[in-house]
Amino acid sequence: LNSLEVIETASEYIANREGKDRPVFGGVKVVDLPPDTRMEAASKLAPILRGLCSSEQRMIGHFTDDAKVLQFINSNDLEKLAPLGTSCPDHFLRTKIKPLVISLDQETDFGEASALTEKLEPLFAQYRDDYKNYYETCKRDTSPPMRDPNPVVILCPGIGMFTFAKDKQTARVAAEFYINAINVMRGAEAITSYTALPRQEAFDIEYWLLEEAKLQRQPKEKPLSRKVALITGAAGGIGKAIADKLAMEGANIVLTDLNEDSLTLATKDFKKDVATYAVCDVTDDKSIEHAYDKACLAFGGVDIIVHSAGLAISKSLDDTSLKDWDLLQDVLVKGQFLISKIGVELLRKQNLGGDIVNIASKNGLVAGPNNVAYGSAKAAQQHMTRLLAAELGPEKIRVNTVNPDGVIVGSKIWEGAWAEGRAKANKISVEELPAFYAKRNLMNEIILPEDIANAVFALTAILDKSTGNMINVDGGMANSFVR
Repeated sequence: LNSLEVIETASEYIANREGKDRPVFGGVKVVDLPPDTRMEAASKLAPILRGLCSSEQRMIGHFTDDAKVLQFINSNDLEKLAPLGTSCPDHFLRTKIKPLVISLDQETDFGEASALTEKLEPLFAQYRDDYKNYYETCKRDTSPPMRDPNPVVILCPGIGMFTFAKDKQTARVAAEFYINAINVMRGAEAITSYTALPRQEAFDIEYWLLEEAKLQRQPKEKPLSRKVALITGAAGGIGKAIADKLAMEGANIVLTDLNEDSLTLATKDFKKDVATYAVCDVTDDKSIEHAYDKACLAFGGVDIIVHSAGLAISKSLDDTSLKDWDLLQDVLVKGQFLISKIGVELLRKQNLGGDIVNIASKNGLVAGPNNVAYGSAKAAQQHMTRLLAAELGPEKIRVNTVNPDGVIVGSKIWEGAWAEGRAKANKISVEELPAFYAKRNLMNEIILPEDIANAVFALTAILDKSTGNMINVDGGMANSFVR
């Protein structure tokens, strides 16, 4: 026999032993929630867990309700096996020495964030104390300083497993390694009983100086690492440029838009573990809630909210219909209100602060012909930003505005009637618009979607003490100077 054949024979023997002498993991103790209910509960629980896991530094989350996970966490043996920790160094280096188990009643109202947080905070405090005690008991004179004492793996019977780490890939891999640890426990229990590594031996591996040296050599994190951005209108144009920029600077991205085909295509531009998408109608609160839920299941929560969804209608007062007016108010103003209102509920669950950036327009500052509906809606967006900044500042939630002007190249708004309307208002042809807009600003610059994305990056990664502000990205338009 060669080594591979020995391993396969042993694996087959273990598999055949499972459940023979006693039910696997002692049988079922907790019944799964139905799949849809489970996912809804996980999406509501994730940002609370993320906030508690981020007491030292912000974390990105991952969730799984894999059948192997549910079999273990719903079992009678969970209480006995989970505290023992894992037995393989490769496992606990990524999962920590043991998971945190949180048992919630089937009747738990997952919409009551304050009550959930109050119940969970003592469990996290106890976990941190246990980890500190583990470190103090086992440390050597040469041991590196204690690392983050928060859990990596969180097991929630009836729901699933959450993992939190510095980025999505690391969190996902931690989940995969803990599933491997579950497999080891199941196999060991099928033969005799599971035995974990002694704590001192585990510590010496976890805090091995060569392991510490490896950690110290890791590349410097990017400015938006450990943050999650949800962007409306992100399938193309300015929204997609913002998504590209924030992802390039380290953020995880949730692209939202109306058209799923466009979203699918846009999401393909990102590497694995960087982005996901949600079809979202910003005028529909349930659709927005679904988008945030998807963000929480994918990454644990949201830190940056960018409202870039929009459209433009350029008509005179006589030609502007009530339908035109309502459409602009719904998408631009009501959409911004709903995205902010529902998003702030999520930010409060995490208690980590956050950023809201609204993409408005120079037209909210400057009066001009054939622009009554669009200009009024953009002005409303700008003032809503100021109102929210005043209200949310004490919670470290910053709210700012970016005002583009004349973003013609690569912008979806300039496809069709809007371009024709602006050309008519300025008495030029549509083909002359890019040069016209460049010539009319002080710097004679053509404004691109990437320029707007740079402003959003500045507000979310650099200007961390600014709120209630506007950044004009227009090449310099004296009539839109805010002071």
